[in-house]
Amino acid sequence: MLFSSYEFIFAFLPITFLVYFFLTGRRLLQAARVWLVLASLFFYSWWNINYLPLILGSMLCNFALGAELAKPGDEPGPRHIRRKTLLALGVAGNLALLGYFKYVDFFLGTFNVLLDLQLGLTGIALPLAISFFTFQQIAYLVDCYRRETKESDFLGYALFVTFFPQLIAGPIVHHREMIPQFASRWNAVRRYRNVALGLFIFSMGLFKKVVIADTFAQWATPGFDEGEALGFAQAWATSLSYTFQLYFDFSGYTDMAIGAALLFNIRLPINFNSPYKALSIQDFWRRWHITLSRFLRDYLYVPLGGNRRGRGRMYANLFVTFLLGGLWHGASWMFVFWGGLHGAALVVHRIWQRLGGVMPDWLGWLLTFNFVNVTWVLFRAPDLTSAWNIYRGMLGLGGWQLAELPAWPRSVLVGLTRYYVHFETGLWIGLALLAVLCLRNSTCYLHGWRMQTRHAWLAGLALALSVSQLSSYSEFIYFNF
Repeated sequence: MLFSSYEFIFAFLPITFLVYFFLTGRRLLQAARVWLVLASLFFYSWWNINYLPLILGSMLCNFALGAELAKPGDEPGPRHIRRKTLLALGVAGNLALLGYFKYVDFFLGTFNVLLDLQLGLTGIALPLAISFFTFQQIAYLVDCYRRETKESDFLGYALFVTFFPQLIAGPIVHHREMIPQFASRWNAVRRYRNVALGLFIFSMGLFKKVVIADTFAQWATPGFDEGEALGFAQAWATSLSYTFQLYFDFSGYTDMAIGAALLFNIRLPINFNSPYKALSIQDFWRRWHITLSRFLRDYLYVPLGGNRRGRGRMYANLFVTFLLGGLWHGASWMFVFWGGLHGAALVVHRIWQRLGGVMPDWLGWLLTFNFVNVTWVLFRAPDLTSAWNIYRGMLGLGGWQLAELPAWPRSVLVGLTRYYVHFETGLWIGLALLAVLCLRNSTCYLHGWRMQTRHAWLAGLALALSVSQLSSYSEFIYFNF
């Protein structure tokens, strides 16, 4: 079930909300939590009920392991060795599950090419959200091993894993930042400020997704998927359209997740903070998919040694972290190349800092934005041939004229520039760039916000415009990961 669907907006969300607070209003708190878990599992099963046993089995195994790891005991000694073994088995089991469903065909196909084999592919469909709930539970096991979490009942753990606003595409949350919220009796009371704020942020996110991101998709998709030779302007229009499609798609999902959670008085961690305002590649990764960056830092980069073993090892750790972070996004060498480029850029940035290099803010932004835009081509293109088709056009090797110009602006455009730019696409790209640079991010409303008449009108208008276009909705891009 998608956030941007009639079923979710007009049936699932209001019914779940009303029943939950009906139960809490009668002090049936455990029943309310059971209801929220069942509703979340129904939400997950809407896509494919066959994978419901997968997430249930994963939760049961990880909860049992976590409870064992969290038990107090004397260290060092046999108990310490046993806990390390249990942690290793737990992490390996989660990664094996993820690897089987997400990467087995990728590795089989790679072996076929490299070794000239004829191994048959499994054709297994990727279970929804497996990357997110797997990483979330790995973090839980490590936190239990470090005794940074308090043991809870299975119902609380199930709610932590399955809570529907963050289940499908994040954010990747920590046990310690969610369980106390679910356990708080103060959060069992309907808070109208949170309801109003949640609906406002949800409406903004729905507008970003349905009206903006899906509009950019109609220009980005043909350029990437049709395999035609692209001229200079068309190639840049294609890459920039996808750059803004991905931005507003992910930003819209994040807003909808935060807004839906606020209806239940739950505050999800900020996962998106105006990343296209970044002045360096390091700044970009502090703003884009923040909880994934946090996970990779805490559970991969730091255990690899971080920056504690010399500069050379630090650079290697940074590169490997982003290489694997790229692979996390999907079973494709395109994601590996994309992650490797970002890892290399971060290494260059660290070296630049160490040498005392400085540059004006405007130049830092320009370099960062264009690097991100260029590398998104690898993120989106199905293969290197398609990516090169875009890059070739962006370099001007495919000509300079954009096909299918509308007749009416032709004379104006010819008089102003040496190459043609599709008027509507260029206008949307320009407005989107102004929006991401000049407007505040929706997360700024999470602190000190007061409902005003203009907020109600804005939310109502955004919701009405979005609902009018729901018939042509598409999946969120991050649902594929």
